Amino acid sequence: MPVELAVGALRDSRRGIAAWCVGVAAYVAMVAAIYPSVETSPEFNELVERYPEVLKSLFGIVEGGDITSGPGFVDVELFSFMLPLLLLVLAIGYGARTLAGEEDAGRLELLLAYPLRRRASVVAKGAALAAQIAVVSVAGWATLLVIDPLVGLALDFGNLCAAFVGVAVLALFHGWLALGVGAAVPSRALAIAVPAGAAALGYLVNGLHDLAGWLAPFRFVSPFWLVGSSPLQTGIDAAGTLVVLAAAVVVLAGGALLLERRDLQTP
Repeated sequence: MPVELAVGALRDSRRGIAAWCVGVAAYVAMVAAIYPSVETSPEFNELVERYPEVLKSLFGIVEGGDITSGPGFVDVELFSFMLPLLLLVLAIGYGARTLAGEEDAGRLELLLAYPLRRRASVVAKGAALAAQIAVVSVAGWATLLVIDPLVGLALDFGNLCAAFVGVAVLALFHGWLALGVGAAVPSRALAIAVPAGAAALGYLVNGLHDLAGWLAPFRFVSPFWLVGSSPLQTGIDAAGTLVVLAAAVVVLAGGALLLERRDLQTP
């Protein structure tokens, strides 16, 4: 039954998933298509070197790195900000809409009328969210894989795969956090605000801890720092990624347990 519930959730979202796949693939292709003009502009590196340290840190520009190389360019233009942002919007939006949104609309009791425990319903919805993130991530990965030889990005296949795994895990953590908050409290606004705020803080801590020494101790709780911010040039941190994945499981399990222990909001 939980499998059927997860499949049903995916079926209901199939048009949205298709639109996300097309949008992400189109954006990735557009960014990659710009690369040949950057590759032939060596002065671009000199321009980047003059950027304020804050900007270079926030956008994951590696010290001494070459932004006119394929990996350096894609790291900065995709993996430092925009690609994680897109997947976070997808994950947090779906996670908040799934339980908190359904409860706000008075439809959650219909979902929980299935002959299975509440916690199983949360796990099924979490699995549906994970599948959506995986499908959209594969669409972006496949686009880069196809366009790489056409524009000469020269991306390392292993680092490319790892980069998308890292972004997917980041999205999964924040999406399951939205799902967990929505299971614990009947507020869609809170289910959006908590993971969105956590993502903003985690991103800023990761980008600024080298410049603001007092932030350095907090980097250990930033999912962005744990995964790594320049995956195509330096790879991802496998241990840190596993920590973020474990944290995602914890917040989903916590939300599932809290849903079983509270009264549902009725319209």
